[in-house]
This record gives sequence, C-alpha cells and structure tokens, in this order.
Amino acid sequence: VQLVESGGGLVQPGDSLRLSCAASGFNVDDYSIGWFRQVAGKEREGVACISRSGGNYADLVQGRFAISRVRDDNTVYFTMNNLKPEDTAGYSCATVDSIGSRRGSYFGQKYWGKGTLITISS
Repeated sequence: VQLVESGGGLVQPGDSLRLSCAASGFNVDDYSIGWFRQVAGKEREGVACISRSGGNYADLVQGRFAISRVRDDNTVYFTMNNLKPEDTAGYSCATVDSIGSRRGSYFGQKYWGKGTLITISS
C-alpha cells in the first residue's frame, strides 16, 4: 500500500493549486482519504476528507478547497483556490478510519504519503 502526493510548490496569494494523492495497493473508493497539513512547530491538522458521504472540510478551508477522487486514476485530488499565506504548510494524504462530528476531525490514519510542501508568498 502506498500513497504518493504531488503538486506542491511556491505560489502567490490568491493563486490556485491542485494536489494529487495517487494510491497503489488498494482502491481509493474503498477508503476514506484525508488531507492534512502541518507547519513546523505546530500540530498537524485535518483539512479535508472524502468518504462515501462526500467531502468534509475544516472551517478554515470551507468554500475555498475541494476534494475529489477519480477511480480510473486511483487518485484523490485536492483543489485549493484563493490560497493565503497562512495555508503555507506541508500537506499529506492518509487513509482515514472515521470522521468526527467536528469539522476537520479525522481519525485512524493507517497509511500516509510522504507529503508535499506548499508555500504561499508574494
């Protein structure tokens, strides 16, 4: 089982990016997949998750980011619009066992990708 993220980079405030989380060894339809981000010195936070119920988003990204998955690609995509400097972080995808009642609460991450860095700066 492997997850590989791609699509990170340096962009300006207001720009958009699409991250990819390519899965191998399992079908992305069979798991909930979440995106997480972490800034050095801070705790990792869940930002979005896709499950059979659809997308779930943390409040900070609600309305700006969108998560989707394409079975044929066996990939989960994460489209981020109107990026802000505070979105700068390392972003990782992971399988998720359960989603909590609070937005952005994703539990039971068994498989992780290595992550991709996004920097938003003018």
